Amino acid sequence: MSIDTIGDFLTIIRNGIMSSKRFVIAPHSKIKFEIAKILKDEGFIKDVIVEDQDSVKKQIKIFLKYVEGESVIHEIKRISKPGRRSYASVNKFKPVIGGLGISIITTSKGLVTNKQAKDLFVGGEIICTVW
Repeated sequence: MSIDTIGDFLTIIRNGIMSSKRFVIAPHSKIKFEIAKILKDEGFIKDVIVEDQDSVKKQIKIFLKYVEGESVIHEIKRISKPGRRSYASVNKFKPVIGGLGISIITTSKGLVTNKQAKDLFVGGEIICTVW
């Protein structure tokens, strides 16, 4: 049995948006923090902070973004799952909702968006799509 921590992280964000929360808190990991930083850089969330309550348990606090009461994130969907990985070369990346959304991809250059991956000319595993 495997545990999909990235899927759980995306579900925490999705549930926070559905209940119109100002912020959500998730367990910390490097990849989750990188995903949150990409979401912030692309304008899907307001801010991300790492809370260090004690030396053992770190948490990520994600401030969700709303415009006129509507969430900026309309859909956040896990693509590559533990049971079925999804890889793509640089030429196979499809635009998300006609270029309005992004795909988050793990590459040899780190975690990047599909647009950055095309600029770097690298392929990788498609983690999720956001629009």
